[in-house]
Amino acid sequence: MTQAKNVLGETLEICCTSPMTGFYRDGTCNTGAGDFGAHLVCAELTEEFLTFTKSRGNDLSTPVPMFDFPGLKPGDRWCLCASRWKEALDAGVAPPVVLSATHASALEYASLDELKQHALDLA
Repeated sequence: MTQAKNVLGETLEICCTSPMTGFYRDGTCNTGAGDFGAHLVCAELTEEFLTFTKSRGNDLSTPVPMFDFPGLKPGDRWCLCASRWKEALDAGVAPPVVLSATHASALEYASLDELKQHALDLA
């Protein structure tokens, strides 16, 4: 199995382990055949984004104990669906991203320039 790559062409890094994120709940924004939501973008959540995604039917703020989901708050890092991040970008509420932890397949949804404009980890 090959190492997943990030949008910079390097090895995909950990997005967050507290709370544990990723489609596979392994801390990375890795993807596979079952990931129909394409949870590819490592983002640092903002209040504006959490409000936006809730208004679109995906409430990430409310805990769901039966799924061991703690509920997210501003400042948490989470692997977002790439299409939702792009939708938020178009609405002017995209949260900042961690390029080193954003899967290369996110480039099918947003350009590297768009991601870089919201990057936390650019020197």
